[in-house]
Amino acid sequence: MKLATLRVDGGTRAVRLDGDTLVDLGYDDLGALFAQDDWTTLAANASGATWPVTGADFAAVVPNPSKVICVGHNYTDHIKEMGRELPSYPTIFPKFADSLIGANDPIVKPAETDALDWEVELVVVVGKPVRRATAAEAADAIAGFTVMNDVSVRDWQFRTIEWTQGKIWDSSTPVGPYVVTPDEVGGVRPALEVETLVDGAVMQHDDTGTLLFDPVRLVQYVSTVIRLNPGDLIATGTPAGVGHARDPKVYLVGGETVVTRIAGLGACTNKVVKAS
Repeated sequence: MKLATLRVDGGTRAVRLDGDTLVDLGYDDLGALFAQDDWTTLAANASGATWPVTGADFAAVVPNPSKVICVGHNYTDHIKEMGRELPSYPTIFPKFADSLIGANDPIVKPAETDALDWEVELVVVVGKPVRRATAAEAADAIAGFTVMNDVSVRDWQFRTIEWTQGKIWDSSTPVGPYVVTPDEVGGVRPALEVETLVDGAVMQHDDTGTLLFDPVRLVQYVSTVIRLNPGDLIATGTPAGVGHARDPKVYLVGGETVVTRIAGLGACTNKVVKAS
């Protein structure tokens, strides 16, 4: 199934994609849907109001997750381009719900930076509560996958050895448009093409099959530290090709269209605009 959170009538609705139609699932958003023990059955059988997918206004797939955990240094080529050694453990940092925007919303370049960068990421969406998960429990807790552009404010990110301040800017992070269940993408360890285009030029290209720490391992690791709740997001890291690692460096200045896409999941397509 492909599921989304749709903006409609001043609010949002959880929907399922059926051909060229979005079907209301009876919940305000996917976070509320995933909180139901039998959410897969509910989502598959719902037959509520419908909307055309053409022109759909997608919200972040889960507008208010209890937590967003991001992973750095998880593709070998990206680690090398950043001049670092392969890690023994996942490098994790938080993001917050206030950072998330819809898959087609504009990215507003903060006035405080001249080092705005792109990062395409496969995101794991949690579908049930889990803590200290075994591999089997971790796999079972994965509701599906989505796309994130982990837009990074590099000059703030590298002010200190801790990255968070460069990663959590308000209304900066597109995520969506769909949560796609594992059965549609080859399981809980999918090998999917990932790509970033800036004004049509390919900047990043890789395969999620090359992740150092795969989705199941990440759910195990993160759930050892803190409980994961339905609707929580784990962004699995970005491949090589970020603007900061180029020579000379390339940053988003405003006016560009950035497409971050993953085969089988869809794409975030976002215009970069300057802060007013």
